[in-house]
Amino acid sequence: MRNEILTPFATEEEAFEDGAFSPAAPSEAALEAGSLRPRDLEEFVGQAELKERLHIILEAARRRGQAADHLLFGGPPGLGKTTLAGIVANEMGVQLHITSGPTLERAGDLAAILTKLGEGDVLFIDEIHRLSRAVEEVLYPAVEDFQLDIVLGKGPAARSLRLDLPRFTLVGATTRTGLITGPLRDRFGLVARLEFYEVSDLEMIVSRAASILAAELSSEGALQIARRSRGTPRIANRLLRRVRDFAEVTGDGFITDIVASRGLEVFGVDELGLDKVDRAVLSALCELFGGGPVGLSTLAIAVAEPTETVEDVYEPFLIQQGLLMRTPRGRVATPAAWRHMGLIPPPAAQALNSSLFDSP
Repeated sequence: MRNEILTPFATEEEAFEDGAFSPAAPSEAALEAGSLRPRDLEEFVGQAELKERLHIILEAARRRGQAADHLLFGGPPGLGKTTLAGIVANEMGVQLHITSGPTLERAGDLAAILTKLGEGDVLFIDEIHRLSRAVEEVLYPAVEDFQLDIVLGKGPAARSLRLDLPRFTLVGATTRTGLITGPLRDRFGLVARLEFYEVSDLEMIVSRAASILAAELSSEGALQIARRSRGTPRIANRLLRRVRDFAEVTGDGFITDIVASRGLEVFGVDELGLDKVDRAVLSALCELFGGGPVGLSTLAIAVAEPTETVEDVYEPFLIQQGLLMRTPRGRVATPAAWRHMGLIPPPAAQALNSSLFDSP
């Protein structure tokens, strides 16, 4: 156990193979993605309530000359949890250390990272709900008392050694807040959930990204992209890149409303922001199963996707758009889904939709 805690990897090459560390040289795509991230709270668009709370927490910590309190960010992917961790580190003027729950397989993996932290540094753990129980037990005294427990020896001769750690800030991110254990969640000073963005906020994000990417973009073009971004900045930036490519290849590079619309159609994104799989789900519901109800596993097989992907990735947005319902009997297409697919709901499907929740 002592060797595992103090030297979890024999060599640096072994660390890379195990996945605990990332190569030092990022790819060109990673550099471009990183350049779009805002560096401080003032540049960060949206999430007004969360920004106000963070400003108070960080400003108070700076005035006291202490590390900021531990923070937990929850919410769907692509809303800015990793970006906020970088902003916290930048606002506090400290170094950011990034890892993820699945890569911390052993207690020694976490101990190796904790012992490298400097005073006030920010440790960001993505998908923190996937930490193993052994790693989580090591994390408790580290975040609460800033101490690291090491077990020396085995059996009756084993003894515990406690090492002092510098005061640091733990920032956790999760897409499944409900899977985080109560003792871990209670150790965070702020637990916040990021919400989907308004179209106006996404329009500002797209315009800012276009200026960084040196893409010529009209306000109408930015609005067209923002409307189809599913309330998610990551998707908005991705669609902007694809529309930029389309504008440069098929035109003079200037992104207007019409160019943005045509470019998004080429890449399979319709006016509601639905992609190919979203439409496949609705098509299967309406055309194969008469509007439902149909079970999740059957629907997933029909669109050739895992049940977890359909349930966690595609269904939430379809439900938010009023195109799909989850009922005790199964998934059901709403009249809006039939209309969006250019289909006329049969009388039987309309009657089914109206009577689903009337039965005991």
